[in-house]
Amino acid sequence: MNTQTNPLTGNRRKFLKQASWATLSALTAGFPRRLFAAEAEKIQPTADTLIVLWMAGGLAHTETFDPKRFTPYSKGLAPGAVLSTFPAIDTAVDPIKFCAGLENLAKVMDRGALLRGYTAADLGFILHSRHQYQWHTGYAPPQTVAAPHIGSVIARTLGPLNPAVPAFIDIGQRFDTGESEELKAFHTAGFLGGEYGPFLIPDPTMAAASVRPPGGMSPTRFQNRQRFYQSLMAQTPVGEWGGDYQKESLLRAMDNAYRLLSSPAAQAFDLSREPKAVYDRYNTGRFGLGCLLARRLTEVGARFIEVTTEYVPFMNWDTHENGHSRLVDMKRQIDAPIAQLVLDLEARGLLNRTLIVLASEFSRDMMVEGKPDNKVKDQVTVPDVIEDPKHYGMHRHFTDAGSVLLFGGGVKPGALHGVTAEERPCKTLEGRVIIEDLHATLYHALGISPKLAYEIERRPFYVTRDGVGKPVRPLFA
Repeated sequence: MNTQTNPLTGNRRKFLKQASWATLSALTAGFPRRLFAAEAEKIQPTADTLIVLWMAGGLAHTETFDPKRFTPYSKGLAPGAVLSTFPAIDTAVDPIKFCAGLENLAKVMDRGALLRGYTAADLGFILHSRHQYQWHTGYAPPQTVAAPHIGSVIARTLGPLNPAVPAFIDIGQRFDTGESEELKAFHTAGFLGGEYGPFLIPDPTMAAASVRPPGGMSPTRFQNRQRFYQSLMAQTPVGEWGGDYQKESLLRAMDNAYRLLSSPAAQAFDLSREPKAVYDRYNTGRFGLGCLLARRLTEVGARFIEVTTEYVPFMNWDTHENGHSRLVDMKRQIDAPIAQLVLDLEARGLLNRTLIVLASEFSRDMMVEGKPDNKVKDQVTVPDVIEDPKHYGMHRHFTDAGSVLLFGGGVKPGALHGVTAEERPCKTLEGRVIIEDLHATLYHALGISPKLAYEIERRPFYVTRDGVGKPVRPLFA
């Protein structure tokens, strides 16, 4: 992503303007009435909780869960000769292999399923914000209404597992590190109302503070402030802070927050309660501790949790340069904590009813921007010859293949779906899965029909675009 180019700046500003308009439209919208799909009652859920582990920035499939021919670094390499900068390793399931650096995840592959062949949509000039928006809502921006996050859809449709615990919790994403407005555009319940929006925890080490009254404020004073706020909202004319539904939803969100602060479940947010040995196993940084927090929240009945490696332009998985060395560090951050999360949930008898999904907005390739048969404007200049280690690795955005890893929640242990080409372009050959089908798969595990819709502005808004999503049934036991 090149933030200096005019096409990107123009597209981003247009996206933000249209997204803001849709948000304002949602505030004045009426009650989003649920339209039951005919087959909704027929789906037997295999999971009660969904945990999304978000690899923000573009996780290269050929460097992680879909290894290709390994080429070690040497000065003078031709970029086109490099498919993978990591050798393949065995997993607990033959013949599935991962790339080196994911040894812990490889050991628990027999508890999971691997989807190769996720393909991102063609959205023109590639912006991370647009693809992340589509992944999280199921819809490509802009929309005429504010599209709700998948976590909000689940919260609205299924409700909380524990009334004291927010149904939708988002861990790890800050909004002051660049492109904050783009990120905020999909971290929302949209037209569904504020009570179904995310409970945001930017830093898991500060999670305990997020469920306590502000410093120096007594519980009695906090309760009085909440009552004053409720009274103020009740006296506010309709239309000043949105329609009646949105005002009532906001009040319910405040009630939910107060209920959490006064509940024993709030202790789950306090990582200091973990034994040091367990804390240290997860502690590879904020993401690792986010996985520990996700485990604790699953134990007390969270419905939907997202833990992100965090999207910051040109950082983390956004590997335009130093691709190999960056991935060494990113794998260190995710490998042990995710595997430990799987094992801990299994030990507690929770994995079979908890679906864990590791995903990213798209993949990466050194030579192809977009898809081989639908290339878009290059955003990175790749040298003719690799003379510097910073050019050894993934650079461009590749949307014709990608890997999604799933654990628990009814998936078939050791299942493999999809095939990609062994040589460049390493595109999907079999088992192509688009975002509508991936979302349908996640909804299916939770017992939600992909044809379920909510009525907004007198028309249906389906939980998968136009209700066309089809679950990938071979992934389930």
